[in-house]
Amino acid sequence: MCSEASGDEGGGDTEMKQQKTAPAPAPSKKTKQPKECFLIQPKETKEESTKTRKWRKKKITDILAKSEPKPGTPEDLQKLMKDYYSSNRSVIELEELNLPDSCFLKANDLTHSLSSYLKEICPKWVKLRKNHTEKKSVLMLILCSSAVRALELIRSMTAFKGDSKVMKLFAKHIKVQEQVKLLEKRAVHLGVGTPGRIKELVKQGGLNLNPLKFLVFDWNWRDQKLKRMMDIPEIRKEVFELLEMGVLSLCKSESLKLGLF
Repeated sequence: MCSEASGDEGGGDTEMKQQKTAPAPAPSKKTKQPKECFLIQPKETKEESTKTRKWRKKKITDILAKSEPKPGTPEDLQKLMKDYYSSNRSVIELEELNLPDSCFLKANDLTHSLSSYLKEICPKWVKLRKNHTEKKSVLMLILCSSAVRALELIRSMTAFKGDSKVMKLFAKHIKVQEQVKLLEKRAVHLGVGTPGRIKELVKQGGLNLNPLKFLVFDWNWRDQKLKRMMDIPEIRKEVFELLEMGVLSLCKSESLKLGLF
């Protein structure tokens, strides 16, 4: 009994020793997975999205502002005419729209003020205006994009116009019938305005284009959005509609000259 008991105890000690000496299994270290971080962006309000869009547009205008300005040329006008009419005119009709080089005056090279440019293209202006007595007509038309711009141009031509009678030909605060009455009342030498209103005056018989000698486009000036008058689709459409109301035929007969300021 005792020997068995001691044997069991001895065996137990051996087992315990073996348990003690047996290397403990290394704790399995779980590899830490990288945690993904998600940044929750605040929702854009309408005001913020509008500001962002405005900022993007400004970025484009900044690029345009840094680009070297190029003066307009007669070829630019000819190309615009072809592009405008190409969808509804035949090849032969498009060729008929080509204006002779002789109808174009020297274009502004961006070094001129309006007065100095007009003096260069029309050195005999004083004599011309003295001989002009026909009512419902003008000797020179200056086309621009807005009423505000027209007023700026009128102020800037003081050195050129002298005693010339100048008329504002735009729609802002002035009715068509009022302008018709003014044109019927006296001889006017210079008209400055928008193509839309000038077109309407011609349509209503208030303005006769036959005595017209000079048609000047305010071509190179850019507005706050850096757009020139011919970059604005509505203005471009009205310009070409006006040209078809007798201007093109006058150019081809060489009685009318075109200038790009």
